[in-house]
Amino acid sequence: MFFLRSWKSIELAKIESVVVIGGGIAGMQASLDLADRGYQVHLVETTPSIGGKMALLDKTFPTMDCSNCILSPKMIEVYRHPNIELLTYSEVKEITGEAGDFTVEVIKKPRYIDEDKCVGCGICAEKCPARVTDEWQMGLSRRKAVHIPFTQSVPLVYRIDREHCLYFQKGICRVCEKFCDPNAIDFEQKGEIIKIKASATIVATGLELHDPSALKEYGYGRYEDVITAMELERLVSASGPTKGDLTRPSNQDHPHDVAFIQCVGSRDLVEGKPYCSAVCCMHATKEAVLVKEHAPDADVTIFYTDIRAFGKGFREFVNRAREEYGIKYVRAKPSEIRKNHESGRLYFWYEETHTGEMKEGVFDLVVLCMALTPSEGNPELSEILGVELDEHGFFVKPSPILAPFDTTREGVLMCGFCRGPKDIPDTIIEASGAAARTAEIIESMGKAK
Repeated sequence: MFFLRSWKSIELAKIESVVVIGGGIAGMQASLDLADRGYQVHLVETTPSIGGKMALLDKTFPTMDCSNCILSPKMIEVYRHPNIELLTYSEVKEITGEAGDFTVEVIKKPRYIDEDKCVGCGICAEKCPARVTDEWQMGLSRRKAVHIPFTQSVPLVYRIDREHCLYFQKGICRVCEKFCDPNAIDFEQKGEIIKIKASATIVATGLELHDPSALKEYGYGRYEDVITAMELERLVSASGPTKGDLTRPSNQDHPHDVAFIQCVGSRDLVEGKPYCSAVCCMHATKEAVLVKEHAPDADVTIFYTDIRAFGKGFREFVNRAREEYGIKYVRAKPSEIRKNHESGRLYFWYEETHTGEMKEGVFDLVVLCMALTPSEGNPELSEILGVELDEHGFFVKPSPILAPFDTTREGVLMCGFCRGPKDIPDTIIEASGAAARTAEIIESMGKAK
C-alpha cells in the first residue's frame, strides 16, 4: 500500500505534448509516429516494461516471424527516442482540462531500485533468496522477488516485488543491497506524482485473457495438462520455462496427441463473452504448426466452431497447416474433459457436426484458446478520462466510420484492442491512424488560435 502523502511532486510542462496510455505494440507505434513528427510524447505503462502481450509470443502468423525479433528493435527505438519520455510502472490517476490544454496526473510507483544507477547486471536477482510464481511465464516457473519481467525488458531496470520481498514482509534479508556494486538498491524510495501538460491523450490499453477456471467443464486448474494457448506459447518459446522443449506439465513427457479447443469463453452467451476474439483461429493454427515443428510425430487436432481466416494470407496459412503439417480440423464443441487416472491421458466426447457422429478423443495435452478481453483497468480509466465504454468494456466509438479513433471526449483518442478485437497488423495500422488523427487535431487547434 502506497500513501500519497509520502510521494514527491514533480511538475512537467511541455509544449504540444501527447500522453499515450499503454506501452504495448499500439502505444509504442503511436508514440514513435508522433515523436517523429516533433511532438513530445509521454508514454505511460502500468507494468515495469514496455512490450505488452506481443512480447509473450514466440512467432507471429501467418509469416511465422520471430515475435521478439520484430518487437525488440521497436522497444529500443522508443527507449532511445529524444522526444519520448518513458514512464513505466506508472498509472494515470487524473486528467483535467480540455482538448489542447489537458493536465494529466501520473503516479510513478517505486521500484526500490534507482533507475539511473541500475545497470541491469542481475546480481541482485541472483542473490535474492525469495522465489515466487513467475506471472510472465504464465505461472509455469518461478522467479525471484527482485526481477525484471523478461530478458529483453525495456527499460532494463530491476524491481523489488514488495509483496514477496523478505525485508518488506519480515524485516530481514537485504542481501541484494550488499551485492549491488552501483548502490542502486533503495528501500526508502518513494513514489512520484508527475503532472504533465498535454494537448491530447491516446488510449492503447491492450487486452487481457479470459479466466478459464470459470469454465469448470474444461478442467483448467484441475488437470495439469489442460493449458491455455498463451501457456503453450511460453512452452514452445526458447525464452520460456522449458527453453523451448515442448513437454506435458504433469510429467515432462513429450505429448503425442494434442487438441486445441476454440472459442473457449468467446461467442458464449451464458458464461463467457458474446463476441468473437478475432485472432484465435489463426493463433491456434500457428501454435499447431509450432507443435508439429517441435514434435513432428505428434497428432494435432483443432476443434473449431468455424474458421475465420479473413486477413491477407490467412486462408493460405490454414491450407498449408492442413496439407504440409497434417493438422486435423474438426468442427465440433467438445464436452466435459476428464482424465484417465491409469494412463494419465485426457479424454472427451464430441459430435462432429459435418457427419452427426459422436466420437471420443483421447489426448496427452489439451490447449484452450481463450477469449480475449479488454484491459481490466478500462472501467477505472474511463472514469478518469471521462469517456464511455460499451457493455463489453471496449471504448465507445461515437462515429466508427467518420472518426474511428475518437472517443466520447474531445482530445482523447484510442487505438488497438481497446477499440475491439484485432490482430497485430491491424493494431499497428490503427496506432498510426490514431497518431495522425491526434496530430491533425492539435494542428487544427493551433490554426484556430
